[in-house]
Amino acid sequence: MNIFIPGLADVIDILIVAFILYRFILLLRKYGGYQIVIGLAAVFVVYFSATVLDLNMVSSILKVLKDYWVILFIILFQQEIRSLFSKLAQNQNLKFFFSSVKKSVYSPLLNAVSIMSFRKMGALIVIENNRKLNNLIESGEIIDAQISVKLLLTIFNNKTILHDGAVIIRNDRILAVKVVLPLSENLEYAQKFGTRHLAAIGVTEESDAFVIVVSEETGKISYTKDGKITTDVMIDELSQKIKDETR
Repeated sequence: MNIFIPGLADVIDILIVAFILYRFILLLRKYGGYQIVIGLAAVFVVYFSATVLDLNMVSSILKVLKDYWVILFIILFQQEIRSLFSKLAQNQNLKFFFSSVKKSVYSPLLNAVSIMSFRKMGALIVIENNRKLNNLIESGEIIDAQISVKLLLTIFNNKTILHDGAVIIRNDRILAVKVVLPLSENLEYAQKFGTRHLAAIGVTEESDAFVIVVSEETGKISYTKDGKITTDVMIDELSQKIKDETR
C-alpha cells in the first residue's frame, strides 16, 4: 500500500506541474488561445476514451498517428499559435524569454560587413561597450543614425569623404563616423598589420570596445578585443562573437 503514498519528490513534482499549468492558463486567459486548449483536450479525450472502452480500431489509428500529433497539431492551429506567440512577444515582462528568437539588431551590420568583405571595401567599425569613447568621438562627425546596410556601404565607399576613419556604434545606433583612433604601439603587431588594423587594436587596448575590421587589400574580416586581434573570421563566427562580447 505504500506505493499509493506520495513521497516528497512526488509532491514537488505535482506542485511544479500545477504551477506550470496555472501560469499557462493565466497566459491563455490574458492573450486568448482557448481554441488550442480545446483542440489539445479533444485529442486526449478521444485517446483516453478509446483506451478505456477498448475501441481497437480507433486505438490502432491513434497509435499510428501518435508520433505525428505535434506536427498535426501545429498545422491545424498554426494561425492561433502564431497569434498567441505574437501577443506574448509584445509583452515587456516576457521579452526575456523571446530574446533568443528576436532578430538581432546587428543583422544589417553583419550583412554590410559581408558585402564589404566580398567587394574588398576597407572598413573599421567600433562597437562601444560600458566604457564610453567620448574623447574619440570628438575627432569625428556625429550622425546618430540607425544601422543600415546602405548607410554603412556609403560611409566606407572610398569615393566619400567619410570613409577615412572609424564608425562608432553606441546603443545599437551609428553615433559617429570618420573617427580617429589611437594606433597600437605593440611591435609584434606593427610588423604585421597596417594602419586600420593597428587602430582597431589600439582602441581595444584602452577600452572594452569590440572592433570589426575589413581589409581593403584582401577583403578578410578581423575583430579585436582587449588588445588582441583575430584574423580571417567567417560571418557566422563574427555574429556569435558580437553576441558574446557586446552588451
